[in-house]
Amino acid sequence: MYARSTTVRGKPQAMDEGIAYVRDKLMPAVRQMDGCIGLSMLADRDSGRCIITTSWADADAMRASADGVMPMRQRATEIMGGPAEVQEWEIAVMHRMHNAHHGACARVIWNDGDPADADADRVIDSFRVGVLPQLEDLPGCCSVSVMLDRGSGRAVVTTTYDSPQDMTQAAEKAKEIRREFTQQMNRTITDVAEFELVVAHLRVPQTV
Repeated sequence: MYARSTTVRGKPQAMDEGIAYVRDKLMPAVRQMDGCIGLSMLADRDSGRCIITTSWADADAMRASADGVMPMRQRATEIMGGPAEVQEWEIAVMHRMHNAHHGACARVIWNDGDPADADADRVIDSFRVGVLPQLEDLPGCCSVSVMLDRGSGRAVVTTTYDSPQDMTQAAEKAKEIRREFTQQMNRTITDVAEFELVVAHLRVPQTV
């Protein structure tokens, strides 16, 4: 399974209009495309940064959708008033402890590794064995995903929590877990950000 993420750094005052457009216009259109298996949107209302992610059954379906989604992406960026960065990923891990509900939030961790040195499958296997069991024990943790770009060595881990309070309570333990894992796997964390989960229809099947 594959995903395309569009990160928009828009204007905070435009977030509500942007969220409404993605939920009411973009999502219904994208879900009608062949091979689409869902859409989610994360938003930071304070900074105006948001991430819209579409998921696809395979790489061919994702590529075939590119021309169709472009005008809608352009409209979304116009509404939110900021530039967009598009990234395509392989969905390596999707694990749900339970479904997210209203009020859920997410911590997103971007990290890099040397594609010449890294064995992506070894990294993912180590994550499943060493990290997932620890994340399952965090208070309010409801899902974890890992998406990667094998060509560049870049990966992104998203951990979703039932509430901002749960995410805050788990922060120190989560930081310890990711520090140990990145040191063991010789990876570098490049960014960590927290978001509200404003659209939750990323219907990717479990991979664990």
